[in-house]
Amino acid sequence: MALKTILHLSDLPNLDHVPEIYSTCFSKGLDLNRASSFRIPKFMVIGHRGHGMNILQSSDSRMKAIKENSILSFNSAAKFPLDFIEFDVQVTKDDCPVIFHDDFILTEENGTIFEKKVTELCLAEFLCYGPQKETGKEGKCLYRKTKDGKFVKWNVETDDSLCTLQDAFQKVEPSLGFNIELKFDDSAVYQQDHLLHILQVILQVVFEFARDRPIIFSTFQPDAAQLVRKLQNNYPVYFLTEGGASIYYDVRRNSLGEAMKVCLEGGLQGIVSEIKGVFKDPGAVPKIKDSNLSLLTYGKLNNVPEAVHMQYLMGIDGVIVDFVEEISQTVDDMIKPAKEMTTEGKGESEANSKLQFSQKELSFLLKLIPELIQF
Repeated sequence: MALKTILHLSDLPNLDHVPEIYSTCFSKGLDLNRASSFRIPKFMVIGHRGHGMNILQSSDSRMKAIKENSILSFNSAAKFPLDFIEFDVQVTKDDCPVIFHDDFILTEENGTIFEKKVTELCLAEFLCYGPQKETGKEGKCLYRKTKDGKFVKWNVETDDSLCTLQDAFQKVEPSLGFNIELKFDDSAVYQQDHLLHILQVILQVVFEFARDRPIIFSTFQPDAAQLVRKLQNNYPVYFLTEGGASIYYDVRRNSLGEAMKVCLEGGLQGIVSEIKGVFKDPGAVPKIKDSNLSLLTYGKLNNVPEAVHMQYLMGIDGVIVDFVEEISQTVDDMIKPAKEMTTEGKGESEANSKLQFSQKELSFLLKLIPELIQF
């Protein structure tokens, strides 16, 4: 497994002056203490890249139903009882935040696949790919590279145009929260001024168009996580981790314990972990909660209702999922007895809610799961 290099924030110049500069520009009329007092009120369901990510080689039609990270996908997700949608934001070379997951965008010309880095395109070039908004105009055909190295056409049942972060704020159901993943290239080393510039460009759009929409920032880049927390105090910041599923040169990315350190050192509000990392180390959950940090998870296992129910019992705060209809219904069924408890009293309804396992049975399952989970 390749080792990856990342610049450590402690190696950078002191940034204590940055929050004052930024709050002067963008925080007018906003509660600067909102992020520090952020609490998740209930078990949350978050739509992964909107209505769900695309896996083009999957035999499951749900993974190819709607183009991921599109306005159509976001508004389709909004039809279900979700709290947030998650999507990936990168910044083009002419300083426009766009929504796209992969580092490279692929197309085919004369039988040859060409790839271009998203951050090296200007906005007009980026929007030339895929379906076009202008009637009669044809965009460049999008391809994607599979894990086994094959190139496949990015064909989905219902396609949609690529979009910008501003588009999402203006065209997506306003009550739906945004989990904005700040996307960076794992293989790149980012200088402080470049990181700062990228984050300021994104924050400018957020502060201009977010209004009352709930926002969560998240990123795998530990320095970016700490810096965006330093730049603003309006929205909570979560550190993304694979929880040990991959090994990086930067040890801060290699375990839940290291993720906790990043959060506590930077004043972040929580962790988003690959669920296998949590199931492999369930003892980390109470430590995270005792540190007053929130814990969300992502990963394919979150599309399995039983795995989601287990996380609810463990005290995890929410899940990022692809099968938004099925999992939102599962979660509604899980928490419904708890709601009924307020009108019917404690007794049977409570037994049907969180006490479907005895404490002894839950303890046994938490010991068994790490043996079953293999990275």
